[in-house]
Amino acid sequence: MKTHTLFSDKSDLYEIARPHYPEALFEYLAKVAPSTLLAWDCACGNGQAANSLVHYFERVEATDVSSEQISNAKLNPKITYSISASENTSFADSSFDLVCVAQALHWFDFDAYWPEVKRVLKPNGVFAAWGYTWPSVGLAVDKVLKESILNVIEPYWASQNRLLWEHYESIEIPFSRLSTPEIRMQVNWNLDEFLSFVRTFSASRRCVDDIGDGFIHEAREELIKVWGSEKTKRLIELDFVLIAGKLEKKRALRGQTL
Repeated sequence: MKTHTLFSDKSDLYEIARPHYPEALFEYLAKVAPSTLLAWDCACGNGQAANSLVHYFERVEATDVSSEQISNAKLNPKITYSISASENTSFADSSFDLVCVAQALHWFDFDAYWPEVKRVLKPNGVFAAWGYTWPSVGLAVDKVLKESILNVIEPYWASQNRLLWEHYESIEIPFSRLSTPEIRMQVNWNLDEFLSFVRTFSASRRCVDDIGDGFIHEAREELIKVWGSEKTKRLIELDFVLIAGKLEKKRALRGQTL
């Protein structure tokens, strides 16, 4: 299954089940950007990041290759949505104070993507990418999650997911690295909200397409035993990843710009 097809199917579930990013993240991005006039949210999905960015940036361009994801995006007069691959856009040179990617950098063709980001960033503009990996609820719940779901879907993960699991450490970004704050990502969900989130994993989607979702129903019965009441809200910690860099302003020499 191609990436854009995987994330197009059931895009309404992504809109409902995916968590919102911490406000501290966007405060940081607005602080390190050279100005807050314009940001580009690459692979925006249903617009979760874009709708937070508009609290800090005057305008946001949000693109995604999936028309289904765009159709489920939350509208805002400060956001312009368009269907486009992140590696090839029609944006003008030196347009953006910030280019960012939420939960999607590992899917990109870097040979094409990095030149495009460098082209559209302003001098001293900032690139940032973030995401989250494994949820943690508590020892008992985590054990059942691993045995009943994660072990089942393990063969269905794409190789690109490992880049995120490794906190993007193996990705060389062509920008001057910025120090990033430690940001915690937490949500309060009941059991069915938690399982809806687990269903959005790319490996879960592939696995369900292959063998059906009976294993998730079975896992729910096991999870009830350690979760408590299915309506009980549990604090869930998501392992958060953030990298950022700056496109250094070109130096002047003998009256010329290099």
